[in-house]
Amino acid sequence: MARRRVGTTRHRLVARIHGWLGRATVQASSWLGTVRSALIDHPRWSVAAIALIALGLVLNLVDFSPQDQGAMVSERVLVLPEPGERIAEQAVQPATAAPAAVVDHADSKTIESARPAGRDWQLVEVRSGQTLERIFRNLGLSARDLHEVVSLDQYTRRLARIRPGDQFGFDIDDDGQFVALRADYDEDRWLIVQRGEDGLESRMQPRAMDSRIVEASGIISSSLFNAASKAGLSDNMTMRLANIFGWDIDFALDIRSGDRFALIYEEIWRDGEFLRDGPILAARFVNRGDSFEAIRFDAGNGPDYFAPDGRPMRKAFLRAPLNFTRVTSNFNPRRFHPITRQVRPHNGTDYGAPTGTPVWAAGDGRVIRSAYNNANGNYVFIQHGNHIVTRYLHLHRRSVRVGDRVRQGQTIGTVGMTGMATGPHLHYEFLVNGAHRNPRTVDLPDADPLPADQMEAFRQAQRPLLAQLDALQGPTVLLAQRDELRCEGADTDC
Repeated sequence: MARRRVGTTRHRLVARIHGWLGRATVQASSWLGTVRSALIDHPRWSVAAIALIALGLVLNLVDFSPQDQGAMVSERVLVLPEPGERIAEQAVQPATAAPAAVVDHADSKTIESARPAGRDWQLVEVRSGQTLERIFRNLGLSARDLHEVVSLDQYTRRLARIRPGDQFGFDIDDDGQFVALRADYDEDRWLIVQRGEDGLESRMQPRAMDSRIVEASGIISSSLFNAASKAGLSDNMTMRLANIFGWDIDFALDIRSGDRFALIYEEIWRDGEFLRDGPILAARFVNRGDSFEAIRFDAGNGPDYFAPDGRPMRKAFLRAPLNFTRVTSNFNPRRFHPITRQVRPHNGTDYGAPTGTPVWAAGDGRVIRSAYNNANGNYVFIQHGNHIVTRYLHLHRRSVRVGDRVRQGQTIGTVGMTGMATGPHLHYEFLVNGAHRNPRTVDLPDADPLPADQMEAFRQAQRPLLAQLDALQGPTVLLAQRDELRCEGADTDC
């Protein structure tokens, strides 16, 4: 019985197959007949259809992988040698290599001819709107390569967040396989991701950092910024110079034509290229015949600036609590008020500045008022010690609350024109034991001088710097002194 059932099933299966083949033959014959009729009735359309079918077959045979689209890869590719393979063997020395040449990513011959011995980095600069995935794809690397790199550890996860202008270096072998990646990690280190025997691994590699000592000097004829620009100083360096002497010199009102400055500072270079300005090591400013000098010295609490006798340049209070453009109204006990049209005391100084300019705490202290009223607008009062209070009026915004502890130079608000004000400015008051004093002329208490046990080290540090300032500015100072002596007793105005 079992054999009979098997035979019956087999015959049924064969019969079904024959049926399917028969129906397929009939359908194919019908389709071929239709095509033949179409060719006879519409020969032109038929030829066009056959041409389109042939074109599709040809296109399917062509490989349009990213590696064959060299003209579509628009990243700039540079070729540089790797500075070193091991951190322990990498000495941080001034870089002297010439700048790398720019080559076209699609021109493999140019790349090969530009490659030096050692690791070959293809540098890609990120453009606006690009992602790391797109960069990997344009270089012929897979999404798996990207996933392995980004998910390797806590350091490589940062690579997923890229910005325009970032640069990545790629080492790709002749078979198009990922070998290594190099990225900026911080100012003086590279993050290297490379494929080793046990898979991917990451490490930090120091960059070639170099500091260079630079001198600059100038004579003011119109403004400090113009004179500093002629001396080769950036605006940032000019502001830093002014901040050093800002406790002694009012740079809005005290600067005069003929004032002189000289400074010695560092420039930071990386991989043979200028990176940024470093710290000012020593500076001199001659204002209205008075000479002020500052030396950078670390007494154990971080570097700061000191006068040659060891007194800090930093006073207990700032002379002006903001970077201002002009003084719009001075301290005046009998000032005519522009809004009330009455003579009433002006117990502070008005500093004109654009809305939003940061306002700083003049000294360390505690906020005792932070509020708004119709006369003062947004205002902040700070208590310093037991007998000094500073007041800041007409603020656009307040950044501190009552009870907050603030440090000298901390932003407590921004310039505005709230309350009874005719334009954006800061009204600043200085009170001693409850009595108003002129903020521009009041004697500011000095900060604590260097301790006696630090003075010898400070003298040794300042001696060569002061000699360098003398050599840099000495002839200018002597010439100015001769001019002053020549003008003494003269009938004409020198």
